[in-house]
Amino acid sequence: MTNSSARTRLTIEGHVATITLIRIDQLNAVDVAMHSALSACLDQIEANCDIRAVILTGEGRAFSAGQDLGERAAAFAAGQIPDIRNSLDTLYHPLIRRLVSFPRPIIAAVNGMAFGAGAAIAIACDVTLAAVSARFQFGFVNVGLGPDSGVSWLLPRLVGAQRAMEMMLSARPLDGPEAERIGLVARCVEDDRLLPLATELANRIAEKPSDAVGAIKHLLRAAASMNLDEALDAERDTQAKLGQTAAYREAVLRFSTRTRS
Repeated sequence: MTNSSARTRLTIEGHVATITLIRIDQLNAVDVAMHSALSACLDQIEANCDIRAVILTGEGRAFSAGQDLGERAAAFAAGQIPDIRNSLDTLYHPLIRRLVSFPRPIIAAVNGMAFGAGAAIAIACDVTLAAVSARFQFGFVNVGLGPDSGVSWLLPRLVGAQRAMEMMLSARPLDGPEAERIGLVARCVEDDRLLPLATELANRIAEKPSDAVGAIKHLLRAAASMNLDEALDAERDTQAKLGQTAAYREAVLRFSTRTRS
């Protein structure tokens, strides 16, 4: 099944949904309409219990060039000052929170340029894959801004504080292979392998017990703000709950049968 809007295309095949950003002429830059379309896709996915994994990618030669500065330029041209606070509070930061806490795993397949907020969206996903041709840039300083869209929290946790500081202050672009080497992405592959790899991973995840998949995502995300004792307690409580599921019972019995045979 495929649903399209002016900004996104949602394709559902089996238990996997793929969201494609399709504002090609603007390098999939994010404007208000794209926020709305992306939110609608996530709503549809969340309401469909059959979907167990999500792929997010871009059409053409970009994943996303980030915030559409044309919107901001129009405000300045009209003698106004863009309300960045409102934009972050109502659009970008709710989106990042939703990606991080979304009940299904989200795989970003970065097919090209991922700049600014576009890069933030990519690394807010649970697993980020990159094509060799991908280019990441956290270039907020180039337009006189500091980081937003969760970059100050997400980036140091992926690449370390020193490297994140250097990347942010210099605003230098990174290609796909370097992004993999420093841990910004999970894997980098040749361009023609990106979507097949993302699809393979999504289908592999979709085959796993959904309660366990959800628990893994939740625990790994939550652990970033926990100390060891809190993490151990969270693991205990989660295992106690999952240990009562049919999936666990069946797996234990299968293992027991194999070891006896």
